[in-house]
Amino acid sequence: MTKKILMVCLGNICRSPLAEGILKSKLTTDFYVDSAGIGGWHSGEQPDQRAIKTASNKGISISNQKARKISVADFDKFDVLYAMDKENLKELLLLAPNESGKRKVKLLLNEAYPNQNDDVPDPYYGDLEDFESVFTLLENALEIIATKIKKTANQ
Repeated sequence: MTKKILMVCLGNICRSPLAEGILKSKLTTDFYVDSAGIGGWHSGEQPDQRAIKTASNKGISISNQKARKISVADFDKFDVLYAMDKENLKELLLLAPNESGKRKVKLLLNEAYPNQNDDVPDPYYGDLEDFESVFTLLENALEIIATKIKKTANQ
């Protein structure tokens, strides 16, 4: 069975598309990785051009991604939903249709840095350097997550 992972941020144009692209680059096709936003303001749009450029500079293409708003159905479709920050986490827990759905929601950086409750900073109002910092933070955390996911999938 394919493990399904959803990355969630506010608008699905900065952090979650980067996280989706990075994790896809670290996993095989035995895994399905997608991203969504809490809000639907950017639905159908490509990721932010600064996110596309940052990923491209690291050899990862995210330009084909299209922003979408999270739906209640995602809690059934995905095995785990990773929130980029505590506010996204709170919104996901409110949207979850039941306790089973709530158990699937995790704060992304806690997977790499347990119980630190750190947010992935939103680079939207920053510059390219802020996107690069977020990329590095995500890449480090997602390397740890990818290793954990592969290990549990092989058990």
